[in-house]
Amino acid sequence: MFVTELHNEFNDKGYFISENIFSKTEVNELKNCLKVNSGTYAIRQLLEKRPEISTLLFRNAKFKELYDSVCGSDYFISKAIYFNKPAKSNWFVSYHQDLSISAKKRIVSEEYTQWTNKQGQLGVIPPIDVLESTITFRLHLDDTNDDNGALKVLPKSHTKGLVRIDEDFDQDNYEKEFVCKVKSGGVMLMKPLLLHASDKSISDKDRAVIHIEFCNKEIPPQWLEKKQVV
Repeated sequence: MFVTELHNEFNDKGYFISENIFSKTEVNELKNCLKVNSGTYAIRQLLEKRPEISTLLFRNAKFKELYDSVCGSDYFISKAIYFNKPAKSNWFVSYHQDLSISAKKRIVSEEYTQWTNKQGQLGVIPPIDVLESTITFRLHLDDTNDDNGALKVLPKSHTKGLVRIDEDFDQDNYEKEFVCKVKSGGVMLMKPLLLHASDKSISDKDRAVIHIEFCNKEIPPQWLEKKQVV
């Protein structure tokens, strides 16, 4: 793996796809660890509920190399979610940025806005430097393609700051859309400010991913899911 090439492409486009990181055996081990059925759409605070997943990930030398190539020693896990788009799911997700982080406590601050409380979990939009310092790893547990709702991205859109998605949003103002077709065992790196979306699934196959965010910024509300890298 050429670290310079990875850095240049990742920083330029806002995403990077690395195939064949996890073997079929390792993917099956992760699936067994998740203990989910086909009707499970999401597991939030994933590493609180399945702490052994972190060990399984970093036991893989290729994943550790990929992580070390983009994250410094000061990085930690800030959020972890299991997502699945089951076969023939009839929902789509329009273009958006990943702006909300999970916080431990609510504070009064002009820098931390749009607080939410979903099932007892606090969410908030932090200052932009926190989002710019965050790197998302998406481990694909299934092959993803045009049929089962693979992620679509607008390359380089992460350089535009916070983008308002309203009736004036025009996709034509950005680079040509790219569909992130990733095979099972592959990993996609993504910057949270990258505009991304996904279509409905017309496939008979699921599209499950383990989504883990890493950051190196401490925040006054404190990270709800902060964990050191094992």
